[in-house]
Amino acid sequence: MRSLLRPLPARSAKALALAATLLAGGCSTLAGSPPPATYDLSAPRDVEARGNSRAQIMVAEPTALQAINSDRILVHSANSQISYLPAAQWADRLPVLVQARLIQTFENAHRIGMVGRPDDKFTPDALLVTELRDFQIDAGTSPVAVVTVAARVVSQKSGRIVAANLFSARVPAAGLTGQQASATLDQALRKVLIEIVAWTTGKASLAS
Repeated sequence: MRSLLRPLPARSAKALALAATLLAGGCSTLAGSPPPATYDLSAPRDVEARGNSRAQIMVAEPTALQAINSDRILVHSANSQISYLPAAQWADRLPVLVQARLIQTFENAHRIGMVGRPDDKFTPDALLVTELRDFQIDAGTSPVAVVTVAARVVSQKSGRIVAANLFSARVPAAGLTGQQASATLDQALRKVLIEIVAWTTGKASLAS
């Protein structure tokens, strides 16, 4: 019985060998590329919240659209196209980072009874529910960092919303490098966190 397998022509064999070499070289380049620079967000330390509250507040992880719910640094171009900064990332998924820094801001304010996450073992008076609506650099002639957070205070006892508000900050960005963008977004977030903590402290008593 004659074999159906035939040796490749010399030119075809050389072409396949060359393609394999190029593929291997590309894989090794990707494997040897440096990891993206990682940036964190910070919590304001000097927080002036009006009054005091003995309420215990649980801070839920913020919700966000898929484009924001990641560890990438988002950029909106002038024509509303979405992209991410190359070779730059957040230290964790953005909602997780914002939740952690919001809790730290409450702790730094020293104006409520207790603050924690849903996993913490305590019975809260109120649940703070937030949504990240904007967290990006709006690129253009003058790039600007935009942070917008919608917040609701929900009574743990009745389950009803006792207060709701929208908080936003815009800070001019020095540039579009990872360092410049992350620092400007951090500055905008700090402004929003201070406003949320001051507002929530005044509304927490309504949840009891």
